[in-house]
Amino acid sequence: MELQTRQLRYFVAVAEELSFTRAAQRLHIAQQALSAQIKQLEQSLGVVLLTRTTRSVTLTPAGAAFLDDTSALLAALDDAAERARSMDRSENERLVLGFTEGAALILTEPIMSAFRDRHPGVTIEMRQFNYDNPSAGLNDRSVDVAFVRRPLTTDGVEFEHLFNEPLVAMVRADHPLARKESVRAAELLEEPMFGAACTDSAWNEYWELDEHRSGTRAPIVSRSTTLLEEYQKVAAGVGIGVTVACSRWVPYPGVTLLPITDAEPNEVTVAWPRENDSVLVRSFIDAARRVRDARPDLVKRLQEPDLNERTMPTLIPY
Repeated sequence: MELQTRQLRYFVAVAEELSFTRAAQRLHIAQQALSAQIKQLEQSLGVVLLTRTTRSVTLTPAGAAFLDDTSALLAALDDAAERARSMDRSENERLVLGFTEGAALILTEPIMSAFRDRHPGVTIEMRQFNYDNPSAGLNDRSVDVAFVRRPLTTDGVEFEHLFNEPLVAMVRADHPLARKESVRAAELLEEPMFGAACTDSAWNEYWELDEHRSGTRAPIVSRSTTLLEEYQKVAAGVGIGVTVACSRWVPYPGVTLLPITDAEPNEVTVAWPRENDSVLVRSFIDAARRVRDARPDLVKRLQEPDLNERTMPTLIPY
C-alpha cells in the first residue's frame, strides 16, 4: 500500500471542513480533483473514510480514527522537515561572540561545547575586546552576544548572571602591603594607581574603588588597555592596580595579588542586545544558564578562589 502525503492532507482538509466545496477552496484545487483523490485514498486503504450525501459530509468511525493518526503523522512530518531545513540553514550561519579578557573563565569552554552540541554547523566567531571597550562590542552592535563584566553603561542590553568574582589588589612584591595576606579598600585609597583606558564612567568608578572614596577622585597615574599592561606597570613601580582573582592564572614575576576583603565582587555575565532575539542567541544564553546551573563546582571555584592556584585547571568537557 502506497499513501501519498498529498492525499493525506486533502483528507484532513475535507474532514476538518466537512465539505468538499470548502476544502477545495482552502486547498486551491478543483472540487472534482479533490473528490477523485479521496476516492483513491479510500481504495488504497480498503475502507470508507467519509459518508457523502448531497447535503452533508460526515466521518465514518474508521475515518475518525484515521483523522487522529493522520493529523499527528503530518505534524511530525512537518516538524522533521523544518528541523532538516534549520540544520541546512545553520551550515552557513555564524554567531559573533564578543568577550573581554578571560571571557567567562573556566565556564567558557563548557558553554561553547554545549552550544556546539546543539548547533554543530554554526560557526562561532570570537572577538576579544580590551579595557577601552568593556561592552565587548555590545554598544556598537558589532557582536551578537558577549561575555562581559559589570557595571557597564549600556543601552538596550540584557544580562544573564553567571558568577561573582572577588577583587584583588596588584602590588609590587617589595611594596609594604605585599607582606599582608589581604587588604581593605581604605588601605589602597592613597596609593598611586592606574585605571582603564576607557570612557565608561560606571566601569572606571568601580575599578577605581570610588564607592570607598567619599567623593574624592582616585590618584590615577596611568591608564591601561590589557591585564598584561597592568602587570608590567605594577612590576615597574608605576603604581598599584585593582583586578580580579583569576589574574592568578597569569602569574607575573615581582607582582603580588592581595584579596580586597570589603570590595564588592565583580559580576561576570553573558549579555546580548535586547532587539536580537534570534534562535542562535536564545540558544547560547540557554546553554550558558544550563552550564552555570549544572556546574556549581566550577562556579564555587571562581567565587571562592585559591590565590595560590597559579594555573587554570584542566576541565572535562561539558
